[in-house]
Amino acid sequence: MQKHIDSAEGDINLGDRRQAWQSENIGPASRRLLDEDARWFLHQSMSTPCLNGLAGAGGSWLTDVEGRRILDFHGNSLHQIGHGHPRVVAAIKQTLDTLPFSPRRYTNQPAVDLARRLCTAAPGGDNKLLLAPGGTAAIGMALKLARLVTGRFKTLSMWDSFHGASLDAISIGGEAVFRRGIGPLLPGSEHVPPCDPGRCIFGCGGQCALRCVDYIDYCLEKEGDVAAVIVETIRCTDVQIPPPEYYQRLRAACDRHGALLILDEIPIALGRTGHLFAIERYGIVPDMLVIGKGLGGGVFPLAALIARAEFDVGQHISLGHYTHEKNPVACAAALATLDVLAEENLIERSRRLGTESLSHLQTIAAGCGAVAEVRGAGLLLAVELRDHAGRRAGDLAEAVLYRCLSAGLSFKVGQGNVLVLAPPLNIDEADLEQAFAILESALQVECGA
Repeated sequence: MQKHIDSAEGDINLGDRRQAWQSENIGPASRRLLDEDARWFLHQSMSTPCLNGLAGAGGSWLTDVEGRRILDFHGNSLHQIGHGHPRVVAAIKQTLDTLPFSPRRYTNQPAVDLARRLCTAAPGGDNKLLLAPGGTAAIGMALKLARLVTGRFKTLSMWDSFHGASLDAISIGGEAVFRRGIGPLLPGSEHVPPCDPGRCIFGCGGQCALRCVDYIDYCLEKEGDVAAVIVETIRCTDVQIPPPEYYQRLRAACDRHGALLILDEIPIALGRTGHLFAIERYGIVPDMLVIGKGLGGGVFPLAALIARAEFDVGQHISLGHYTHEKNPVACAAALATLDVLAEENLIERSRRLGTESLSHLQTIAAGCGAVAEVRGAGLLLAVELRDHAGRRAGDLAEAVLYRCLSAGLSFKVGQGNVLVLAPPLNIDEADLEQAFAILESALQVECGA
């Protein structure tokens, strides 16, 4: 009997299908590594016990302990320029030889150069930033700065959202797998329904009529003292893409009620959606923008809180004060990443390949009655499955995932029934075609296409 599968995640480590996959695909060497891992790491959902063991990663590919190659369309959303890009590796090695660490009371050239480039590239242009060793920490700094700037502490964020795993981040986050059973969370953390036409509770009928943003406006008016609205520009877990008017109306509502607009682009900035920052497609300027994941070149943990320069009002407190705040090696990796994105024209490539991939997936979907919808923004793609022939959509998604893993393709399952495909932006087009062939074959077998 299938064990509990959280509705928000199809790839957790409790299911019978995972155990069945491991019994067929894990050899003795991998089993020894997995057992040792399970012995020493605290167990948690979606992590330990692990699925498999890796021996290598390069470009678009992972190599497991048994020597099998796997196309990585998951990558924990940090492999915009692939794994181990030579420019990033070279920058890291060079900086390690000269400045491996910078204590907090000192600055360094890589950190200053990175700050300048990000602040001038971000919407609005007149920005300042803080660096942090991860996206969760950057979200925490954003919450503190919002309180400082507004004198308020309440927030509005979305159900089903993800902003990190720390206590403050899960307070504003909306996924049950992170919040369940934890106890009292951050006071003033209010939640509203996200822009999700497929599951809209406002009766929009599958096409967003902006009633969700009208409800945010209503809540801001009734509360009267909300510090910030925090939202994922495009929700990465199942690729929900609000219409252009959504952010225009949301920006106006925040301005009207004195709330800041904080956008979380930790997994999707840096070209993933076909723009350096996803909010560029909407033509508005947020008050704060949080990025991370791929900022460290897929090697170093690094994130940034980018805020309006006028919000530089925290000289009397420590908003972050992290040991690796201005890590010169991580900053050198980030600068190399920005160079690669520009010099290899990867943002335009993300738009082009994204358009072609979306068309390809729509063709695949036309031959599979179990596909409810295909969505995409750049090379952030989603195939949403529906209940079919008496099987739950989540069960179908899991079956497709493990069949694809056996054939050499790894991706994320979000919201229980959405196949999320996020290849590196510099993936070889032949590898992209191979991935779609694997997916199409799995859908045909598991969904009865």
